[in-house]
Amino acid sequence: MKGQDIVYANLGGQNDIDLEAEAVIEAMKNANVKRLIWISTLGIYDEVPGKFGEWNKKTLGDYITEYAKAAKRIEDSGLNYTIIRPTWMTNKDEVDYEKSKKGEPITDTEVSRKSVAAYVYHLIKNPKEDVKESIGLGKPGTEGDKPSWY
Repeated sequence: MKGQDIVYANLGGQNDIDLEAEAVIEAMKNANVKRLIWISTLGIYDEVPGKFGEWNKKTLGDYITEYAKAAKRIEDSGLNYTIIRPTWMTNKDEVDYEKSKKGEPITDTEVSRKSVAAYVYHLIKNPKEDVKESIGLGKPGTEGDKPSWY
């Protein structure tokens, strides 16, 4: 990480994501890197209401709890982070997303991976945007009880 301006972390692991976050934070501090873009999941703040929220909790289970622990660790780290909480991702060839901040409900059920990548790219090009924010990403018009393909 030494000499880098931004760290992008898109890690996975149901049981160890909190430890992965801890390792990233420690490495960033050791390398004196301040800017982190972290991919998480929706539901970590209980921000998904209604039937979609119930379905999301049932489907993701403990995964949400572990990602919430990692997000809390990042929020407490002192780093200039952006946590991204995409809704259920598709492989559609489109860039179409809306953002929601921590504390706002997420009702969109899906978003394309290409949209998430476009937002990450935007943050890299504009590193002072959405600092110390946790941003939900969803495609407008996809509200429902679950993603369309389920």
